[in-house]
Amino acid sequence: MANADRFYIGANDEHGQNPPTAGKRTPIMPYIGRSFYENEFNRPAKYRFLIACLECGFNVFDVKEELGDLPISTRVARIVRQGLTLLVTYAYNAANDPSVFSSPNGFTVYYSNENRFTASSRLLSYDVSAGLQREIPLRNLGVRSIAEVGVLRSVNCPSTLLECGFMTNFNEAKLMFDPDFQKSCGIGGCLGVCENLDVAYSPKYYTSFPTLRRGTRGNGVKMLQCYLNLYGEELSVDGSFGAETQAAVLQFQTENSLAADGIVGRNTWERLTLSGPKPTLRLGSRGAFVRYLQQKLLSKLYPVGSIDGVFGEQTRSAVVAFQTENGLVPDGIVGRNTWELVSLVGGGRSAF
Repeated sequence: MANADRFYIGANDEHGQNPPTAGKRTPIMPYIGRSFYENEFNRPAKYRFLIACLECGFNVFDVKEELGDLPISTRVARIVRQGLTLLVTYAYNAANDPSVFSSPNGFTVYYSNENRFTASSRLLSYDVSAGLQREIPLRNLGVRSIAEVGVLRSVNCPSTLLECGFMTNFNEAKLMFDPDFQKSCGIGGCLGVCENLDVAYSPKYYTSFPTLRRGTRGNGVKMLQCYLNLYGEELSVDGSFGAETQAAVLQFQTENSLAADGIVGRNTWERLTLSGPKPTLRLGSRGAFVRYLQQKLLSKLYPVGSIDGVFGEQTRSAVVAFQTENGLVPDGIVGRNTWELVSLVGGGRSAF
């Protein structure tokens, strides 16, 4: 087995959400009256992939920390400068008419015959396809070559693109917003990279939580920056704990009723990673677990208002509706029984 720290893994997310890339979205989802934008899946799945790689000891590079889209030429230039071992791009597929739901379903992994590392890209794609198959409950449509995709053909390393589902398939569209599905797609990609590079998949980073503070550098800080970006930040994943990272930590600590000292110790890590048992939540609760609850409810098509980590009246109404429709006591309190059902991947409301 090879040592993971020998390798430099790049990750890219297609399109943008602020502003949203035109056309890259689901049809309007019933019950919630909005689309899910493709990048609302691509970006968090990418960060889950980077986190999984960091946990296994890889060095990583985030191609695009911006919430907006970037020209392919800009992303390719960033990639080429890095001298990466390989590149993984996260995306979501669509059928011919993106305005309506249809039956095509499943995940596909792509490579380019135009890449100078075609054979290595093809092998990487097969390994990543197998990793996804282990982690997500969707049909495997296999590995295919595709032309004229810049992050596949124009980069100077083996490169693969993961289309993790169809945004025009109703059930797979709902999965796009599910944080646990996003995490599984990230882990599946990492499993494939480990297989490709003959590295043991052994996520062991949190056997001890590193204490991080202003001035700290290294992969522990990159891990922190990835997590903070999952909570809405646009930090450069550069491994340097500077003023912007400190400000994001302070905001996170304040929103989660933690000591706002800008130091990332065990309590802050546990809240960032949602470690430990899920707390009972009710009207007035705040923090990362509320945000997770809101994401799960919205992925099941229960409208919660903003994904802001604040358990307000709209979130309570969504909880009551979910409890009512799932045979639970509709008290608006999220305890063990409600957590057990809302935490499942998939499911939720059916199409009209």
